[in-house]
Amino acid sequence: MSTRDFIEKDYYAALGVTKDADAATIKKAYRALARDLHPDKNPGNAQAEAKFKEASEAYGVLSDTQKRKEYDDARRLFAGGGFRPGGGGGFPSAGGYGPGSGPGSGAGQPFDLGDLFGGAAGPGAGTRGGGLGDLFGGLFGGGGAPGGTRSRQQAASGPARGQDVETEATLAFDEAVLGVTVPLRMQSPGSCPTCHGSGAKPGTAPHTCPVCSGAGVTSRSQGAFAFSEPCRECRGSGSVVDDPCATCKGSGITDQVRTITVRIPAGVKDGQRIRLAGKGAPGRRGGPAGDLFVVVHVTGSELFGRSGDDLTLEVPLSFAEAALGTTLTVPTLEGTVSLRVPPGTAGGRTFRVRGRGVPGKSRTGDLLVTVSIAVPGSLTPEARAAVEALAGQLQGDPRPEVTAAVRAGGGA
Repeated sequence: MSTRDFIEKDYYAALGVTKDADAATIKKAYRALARDLHPDKNPGNAQAEAKFKEASEAYGVLSDTQKRKEYDDARRLFAGGGFRPGGGGGFPSAGGYGPGSGPGSGAGQPFDLGDLFGGAAGPGAGTRGGGLGDLFGGLFGGGGAPGGTRSRQQAASGPARGQDVETEATLAFDEAVLGVTVPLRMQSPGSCPTCHGSGAKPGTAPHTCPVCSGAGVTSRSQGAFAFSEPCRECRGSGSVVDDPCATCKGSGITDQVRTITVRIPAGVKDGQRIRLAGKGAPGRRGGPAGDLFVVVHVTGSELFGRSGDDLTLEVPLSFAEAALGTTLTVPTLEGTVSLRVPPGTAGGRTFRVRGRGVPGKSRTGDLLVTVSIAVPGSLTPEARAAVEALAGQLQGDPRPEVTAAVRAGGGA
């Protein structure tokens, strides 16, 4: 991405969010777009693919706190008719200096923007350091080095890290709790299988660009300004491919459908984002690959619920079981366990089965079994007679507080 693209692209509009949107809103908007625009859902739709890439690029910046700050700062700096890279507008200056004005400056004297973006120290350079080179360094591969900033030649022709890639995986409830290895089929940029990323036809090799001598940038003058820009001959790569690879058209990268095997750890939660280092898009010019982020979706269970690292289960008891006590056999995600229910157990009581919950880093959660009293919807004449006989034998008031309140004429 060039400096011009970085300043002129509206990443907020690409995701359909406002500039003050929080991280959760940005993530929600991106996930909705990613689901609708994903190449697997829109095969052969070039427009959807372009919008998918645009949304992914926007999310890559806005989801990163530091990158978003740098992006917002840059947009504010060049907003409102101020200077834009490659344009002819005047440069706003705090002290009123500009082309053809200021102490000791002659009319038409060239102004090298390399001083602005490179942040090179020199006589009269002050003590603030790197200028806008520091501002854009984190986004364009720049970075400081002892004794000065990295040269534009290194930034243009040096290794570049590949883009991060995001995909989704849907797991069954037990798979999320216990962990599972799943194959993920995804479409993303990858090294061309024909030229192995060189961009040159097999049997040939790229050579140093004769225009920029491998620097990746060239300089030109426009009015009172001198500009450095990516070399048009080699497109900033520093090398030229005379006989490009027919598969990737010389880019060294193709969109590929690949299947990778991913180990999902035990205890993963719905919506959790798992990072797989080095499994994203390949780097350029020998740079490291980006990362792959897997967003996990977990389906519900017909039997179990989840509360943190504990599993929950509701088990109905008959009146006889609750009154007389019983031994229950209840399911877990790994077999069954026996649970002793003492006589006189009331509905709503919870029993804890230790170590039968969600595996965690420090401990495994428990299984929480809550019992309820199952009341028959209808009774046979014989059953009804037996219940009435039992009711006549039972002593005591099951709700003494309520009865006392009724007798007193109302509650406190």
